[in-house]
Amino acid sequence: MSSYTYDKKCVKAFLDNQLKLYPEVVAETEQEAREFLEDTMAIVCDNDKEVIEYLEEEMDITGMSKQEILNADEVFAIGDGRYLVVEG
Repeated sequence: MSSYTYDKKCVKAFLDNQLKLYPEVVAETEQEAREFLEDTMAIVCDNDKEVIEYLEEEMDITGMSKQEILNADEVFAIGDGRYLVVEG
């Protein structure tokens, strides 16, 4: 897991899907998105196992299936096996 490593794929995943977590657009450009991710200290997880490990420490996911966890509003699939976790 790493933070502050927001490549173009991470930024695009956030820009394309930010409305699943927030009621309105919080970033319109790549630069705004990157700054927003830095401000919220979003985490980049290398795989679904890291997402689950991280969320076990940060929130109560007891009883949630793997699919429910990966579909949580805070979790953004990057498209290359990695995930972005943004705490709203």
